[in-house]
Amino acid sequence: MFEIKVIGMNCGGCAKSVTRAIHAVDAGATVAVDLATGTVAITSAAGTPAGRFVDAVRATGYGADTLPLAA
Repeated sequence: MFEIKVIGMNCGGCAKSVTRAIHAVDAGATVAVDLATGTVAITSAAGTPAGRFVDAVRATGYGADTLPLAA
């Protein structure tokens, strides 16, 4: 599991767009959006690298980057 920070995601429609982008990369991924913090937690069913999800989110027009997980 990893988290990405999404810049500009501030409504339910944004969350749906980001979730669709993530599922386009890995249809079996588990996605948990937190609008309050602007983060998305992803568990990839296929072991897809975080960078592929970040690229997909950026392609939808949002800023995105991976966040380190708390220990």
